[in-house]
Amino acid sequence: MGKLEGKVAVITAATSGMALATAKLFVEEGAYVFITGRRKEKLDEAVKLIGRNVTGVQGDAANLADLDRLYQTVSRERGKIDILFASAGLGELATLEQVTEEHFDKTFDLNVRGTLFTVQKALPLFNDNGSIGSIKGCPAFGVYSASKAAVRSFARTWLVELKERRIRVNILSPGTIDTPILDPLGAEAKERFKALIPRGEMGRPEEIATVALFLASNDSSFVNGVELFVDGGTAQI
Repeated sequence: MGKLEGKVAVITAATSGMALATAKLFVEEGAYVFITGRRKEKLDEAVKLIGRNVTGVQGDAANLADLDRLYQTVSRERGKIDILFASAGLGELATLEQVTEEHFDKTFDLNVRGTLFTVQKALPLFNDNGSIGSIKGCPAFGVYSASKAAVRSFARTWLVELKERRIRVNILSPGTIDTPILDPLGAEAKERFKALIPRGEMGRPEEIATVALFLASNDSSFVNGVELFVDGGTAQI
């Protein structure tokens, strides 16, 4: 029996990289998974790749109407949520002088506003003793770092607000992971990232997925309110 047998999971922005690897692993461990993505063709590809026990719902985590449609689908098809993995997020390079109003609003709309309402709108469907996790999969720079700090603050508050329901809230903070989002930066930039990591190579999406499985399963039943760095030790040196 898998670690998530009979569980229902919702994973936002799971059409590639770490979130897609997590969705695949959750299904392998017995969960039924709902995934979202903004582009239908990518969402359909992800559903096909996962292969079974998965429903794709097109939508943007920053759009409240799309979130409503997501949870209406979950309610109609499964009637509950055991695991919520809010993985939608973005990070764009911009120095202090380069930050624009558009850059700020775009980052906070998805990373902060989107995460907040992704969790809030899921609560009526949430089983007690469930698990909420948030993942941000981009290098942290400037405005992005501030949005990540806001999500960290959310987790501290939510774990207290949801304690009567025994719902755990944790943050998974990846280091530099070799995903398609880094491809536009080029080989030279990737080599610079590698040089900052003690083992000399970037993480793989599957290495994030296994940690997400730990946080979602009963293996982490006494883990609550943590920010778990999965970065190969980069933050420690």
